[in-house]
Amino acid sequence: MAYGRTITVSTVGFSDIINISCEVQSIVLASDITDGLVAVTVIGSTASVTTIEYEPALVEDMKELLEKMIPKNIKSRHSETWGDDNGFSHMRATLMGPGITLPVVDGKVLTGTWQQIAVVDHDNRPRTREVRIQVTG
Repeated sequence: MAYGRTITVSTVGFSDIINISCEVQSIVLASDITDGLVAVTVIGSTASVTTIEYEPALVEDMKELLEKMIPKNIKSRHSETWGDDNGFSHMRATLMGPGITLPVVDGKVLTGTWQQIAVVDHDNRPRTREVRIQVTG
């Protein structure tokens, strides 16, 4: 059996991190699937889905780390070709990946006490992102 829904998330870009744990859990509950998997995937090539302890200091640490690893002013052929100056966002998204899969046990997403599900929008402008949540079991 499979059940899926798409949610939208508004972001400000530049590796904005948005907690979507409650939305994912809500969809899992609505699915009536008690044991299986939930796949969470952001649609687009400049965003990612991950897990993080979603607290202000760690969110800022993560943004700083991404900036150190792939600075927003990094020279990229993509930005030179298209003139959109977002080559860095594609690189960040490629490293982190577009989605994750987590277990569903007893009707709940299996995460640690301090582990939340987050969308990370790396683009260089505000966006409205679509995130597909697909539950199977």
